[in-house]
Amino acid sequence: MNRTLTYQVTEEEDGLRVEQYLRRLGFSRQNLVELKKMPESILVNNIWHHLNHPLSAGDELTVHIHEMTSSKKIPPTPLPLDIIFEDEDLLVVNKPAGMPTHPSQGNYYNSLANALAWHYGQKGEAFVFRCTNRLDRDTSGLTVIAKHMVSSNILSRMARHHEIERTYLAIVRGRPIPENGTIDAPLSRKPGSIIERTVDFAHGERAVTHYHTVEEKNGHSLVSLRLETGRTHQIRIHMKHLGYPLIGDYLYNPDMEYMTRQALHSARLCFTHPVNGRRVEFSSPLPKDMDVFGWENIKWPVFPSIPNRISPDDP
Repeated sequence: MNRTLTYQVTEEEDGLRVEQYLRRLGFSRQNLVELKKMPESILVNNIWHHLNHPLSAGDELTVHIHEMTSSKKIPPTPLPLDIIFEDEDLLVVNKPAGMPTHPSQGNYYNSLANALAWHYGQKGEAFVFRCTNRLDRDTSGLTVIAKHMVSSNILSRMARHHEIERTYLAIVRGRPIPENGTIDAPLSRKPGSIIERTVDFAHGERAVTHYHTVEEKNGHSLVSLRLETGRTHQIRIHMKHLGYPLIGDYLYNPDMEYMTRQALHSARLCFTHPVNGRRVEFSSPLPKDMDVFGWENIKWPVFPSIPNRISPDDP
């Protein structure tokens, strides 16, 4: 994957070294180490320079990112792909339920990473799989994949600092009380399990989920959820902790009357583009298997202002 980035040095940036300038733009130290290994990766006014070269106002700084090798342990597999957005820095994919994000034991050839390896292999392009918001296998919806090392670093940092707004839609049995709220309950690995997580006020890591009841039908509710943190199985555990677990969740609530997978969909992503700085927003309609009750009131935004925090059973 090749990417060329061009910047114009301003009066305020006069005198900065190339490395200082790029660090201010969000390049990581590892990004700079990798750039040093790439041929003619740094040009100032079309002349190759080291990273310690001082810049002057009016200079044109060009960064050439050359990534010639693909992820080695991801076998390309022809699988359906629903790419809803792509540019030179990232792509947004609408992942179906039942597709793992990464290859794993028992799922070595049927993941999103396999599908993208095939997609770019057919185009003759090297591709390293760098997913920003990994979705569980049976969670459907939007996920962001970086296309090169710089966009990956910036997106990962944004995710760590909660700068990517992620909104999900879920179905629960009953109507949550209160209808809107914030669950602030720490999570940790469940003792004796390598997969399950649980609320753990003594040793868990902080986890915060904001929720809003969108509509109720036939004894079930469609709930919109916004993540403030991104712990493993966070929504599934938090809603169970509140007393309204997701239907179809084989791990935490095997209520399979209407769904045979957890009723959870990544419906909206909003963030600042890691390279051009523009605000971008993507949404994905509710998949057919989650429209089991014919929900009618899904209109964006489906989230009110952040409500009061709720920590059920907090000692």
